[in-house]
Amino acid sequence: MASQTALVMRLLASAYAVAEKAGTIVRRVLHSGDLGIVEKTGANDLQTLADRLVQKSICASLSKSFPKITIIGEEDLPSEAAEEDLIETGMYDVILRKPCPEKYSILKEEELVVWVDPLDGTKEYTEAARLLDSPVVVQKQLQAPTAPPRLLDHVTVLIGIAYRGKAIAGVINQPFYNYQMGADVTLGRTLWGMLGLGAFGFQLQDVPDGKRIVTTTRSHSNKLVIDAVQAMEPHDVIRVGGAGNKIIQLVEGKASAYVFASPGCKKWDTCAPEAILHAVGGKLTDMHGNAYCYDAGVKHMNSAGVLATLRNHQYYASRVPQAVLQALPSD
Repeated sequence: MASQTALVMRLLASAYAVAEKAGTIVRRVLHSGDLGIVEKTGANDLQTLADRLVQKSICASLSKSFPKITIIGEEDLPSEAAEEDLIETGMYDVILRKPCPEKYSILKEEELVVWVDPLDGTKEYTEAARLLDSPVVVQKQLQAPTAPPRLLDHVTVLIGIAYRGKAIAGVINQPFYNYQMGADVTLGRTLWGMLGLGAFGFQLQDVPDGKRIVTTTRSHSNKLVIDAVQAMEPHDVIRVGGAGNKIIQLVEGKASAYVFASPGCKKWDTCAPEAILHAVGGKLTDMHGNAYCYDAGVKHMNSAGVLATLRNHQYYASRVPQAVLQALPSD
């Protein structure tokens, strides 16, 4: 079946399979008790062994099956062959059976750019590890009532696919989904979506009663972020880690807007989440309301911040203060 399937569908099916493998790697590193943490630019910009292994796994796996695609990963890693146990050559059969949207049915490998964040929410991942009682973490400890409250839910693996600068498909793996639900549940889940096809792996919901609930950064706030959030006149504010996690908040009805009025977010943070959000009718832009471009040659920083919504994007965009907009020059 795979050989007769459109290339972009095979790439998406492969991205799903390798994201599942990535989730396993992320859990395995945490279980080992040795996160291999290094600081990149400071204490709020960390890299772990999981970041390195997952990026190596994703890039090597997708390059092996699709040698002409461009892959851009967050981590600056040395060029070296990946160990065989990191390679995933499988494809998610459910995606292969889906019809490819006609506009993407004849895309070629060299036309596609894949943006990879191997571990979105690294800060929460490392904090959760420090809070766990034992340096060697077994699964039942992760799922015990004393496990760090919700921090591991923030952690995701992101693989986004772009064509002509537009995010068209994406995969979000949440390695620790269900970790507080008891010892008998399966850990982890994978969400995926494609423009013209829809998004899957979760139950799409709206925020109840039309409330304005804003989700924003947990650890990278500043005056611009605070001013923009307050300008939305929210009924509630949810501060969580990870761009992927914030988009999950939107599509599952826990938040109505993701507001981050600051540089810091990168293209690998937003490509996959944007594709999934757009696939269900949502919208992700910079704070000016402009779309981000995901061509291979663009700068990696989302300099004008992020504004994402499932509904009523124009309302939230209209509330952004002029002082915030003037401080964030548009790309």
